[in-house]
Amino acid sequence: MSAPGFDWPALMRLGLRELRLQPREFWALTPAELMLMAGLDAAPGPFTRARLEELAARYPDTKGKADDNAQRS
Repeated sequence: MSAPGFDWPALMRLGLRELRLQPREFWALTPAELMLMAGLDAAPGPFTRARLEELAARYPDTKGKADDNAQRS
């Protein structure tokens, strides 16, 4: 039984049929290498203002005790 969310038949079709890899080549790849070869790499793209705002919303600056102690030094 496959792990949930991991479509092995689709990955094998991609590697063996679409990319024309030999089975030993397919199984030797890391997931990152397979994704890159398939053109599905998850590169975030250029760092734009919208991306900065997205990251700022996801990881807001917070002032904690460590910050207070650093400022007093």
